[in-house]
Amino acid sequence: MSRIRTSRTALIAAIVTIVAGCASSCSTPRNAAPGAPAGSAAASRTAAGRGSSTGVVGPSAATHDAAEQATAAQLDLILAGDQRSPAERARDVYRHPKETLLFFGIRPDMRVVEVWPGAGWYTEIIAPLVHQRGKFYAALEPADPQSVFVTRAQQAYRDKLAARPDLYGGAQITTLGPDGGDIAPPASVDMVLTFRNLHDWMAESWAPHALEAMYRALKPGGVLGVVDHRGKPGLPQDPRAKTGYVSEDYAIRIIEAAGFELAARSEINANPKDTKDYPQGVWTLPPTYRLGAEDHDKYAAIGESDRFTLRFIKPRSGPHE
Repeated sequence: MSRIRTSRTALIAAIVTIVAGCASSCSTPRNAAPGAPAGSAAASRTAAGRGSSTGVVGPSAATHDAAEQATAAQLDLILAGDQRSPAERARDVYRHPKETLLFFGIRPDMRVVEVWPGAGWYTEIIAPLVHQRGKFYAALEPADPQSVFVTRAQQAYRDKLAARPDLYGGAQITTLGPDGGDIAPPASVDMVLTFRNLHDWMAESWAPHALEAMYRALKPGGVLGVVDHRGKPGLPQDPRAKTGYVSEDYAIRIIEAAGFELAARSEINANPKDTKDYPQGVWTLPPTYRLGAEDHDKYAAIGESDRFTLRFIKPRSGPHE
């Protein structure tokens, strides 16, 4: 088994080097937001469907496409890697990691923060992508010695990183809590990503502090990517998000209030089967199945939740600078 892993790791390293070289020659400047320039008409376009839509036009379109194709090839390799279990791969059908990350505009030479990565489902994809030429930060929730669950979960995450230095070496752990703080050095990262966490910060009434910390970490022109469980449009938003669902319009408003500008939205992670009216909220659905065996097959057929996928930029200048 060790020989197979060594051989596979060598293959990954070789292909990463080749792809990274192509991405380097094709990518936008590291202090620029991927896609269209900030404030342009193209940058404000929305993306519908499963592909990425950055709104790039003109002579830069060809180089952008080449960089995206190079990144896509590297993501294909990582998604097939032995760091991902069969159970984790089975969730790709709901989470569309390749399409989602390309929509956000990720590139191998970026400095990226993943905020509250949980067990590390996305870490296993993002961290290897930026391992050689970029930088990966994981902003964990604050340690809680009184919580066995939190303590064990955080140790398991640290053990995951330590077990594969070939993929996660150089990853840096920081913290995001109710008092904000620095999830990375100020104005130092190209991208901040968070998946299904906004409702948690709303539940604890400190979403503005979390968003301020993300804004502070990003370079001007940097990208914030947000995915969360999408609530029913037209219904009043519970500010504590007790069901786990968040109105897309509400999410946009509170994120823009932190100084960000909406660049694009996508239906990559939409699920029209999700009726959003379950006895245990979004946690009724997989993967949580909070009702246990009760109506298990019914909820399995629905799948994971309907989710909004939003890309924001930090303006190059503004009131928050």
